[in-house]
Amino acid sequence: MKQKRSARKEHAADDYGLDVLHSEDDLFRWFLLAFMLGKPIQSAVAANTWQLFIDNGYDTPWALRDAKQHTLSRLLVQGKYTRYNHVMASALHTMAEQLISMYEGSLMIMLSVSETEDEFAKRLKELYGVGPKTAEIFMRETEEFFAQRVE
Repeated sequence: MKQKRSARKEHAADDYGLDVLHSEDDLFRWFLLAFMLGKPIQSAVAANTWQLFIDNGYDTPWALRDAKQHTLSRLLVQGKYTRYNHVMASALHTMAEQLISMYEGSLMIMLSVSETEDEFAKRLKELYGVGPKTAEIFMRETEEFFAQRVE
């Protein structure tokens, strides 16, 4: 008899009190969490580290872009990103800079100029450090936006 593998918990924005389709700030906070969850690290570590970023005001593209590398790295270490904290700090900084330069720091702009979910996924993956897993996690919460367009 085969044993059933335990199902992995799928994270949702409302689990974190985020209303992504009605708040630009919440949309970015969800993206930041998806960015962390999409990396090869335990989801509890990612969620706890994300909360540290929120609590310390590093929850906008501008805050991430303007933060000192060692400040982001220190927060990542505090959250238990011990192995690649410097790489992750650099990725967050680069991603934020790209989002600001390409979309005025607004994921809502990126969303609104994307005609389809596929186009939106492609635009997301143009941001440094955003791969298929991060895009998949993040886009779970944006499906409703595209469904409303069709109606």
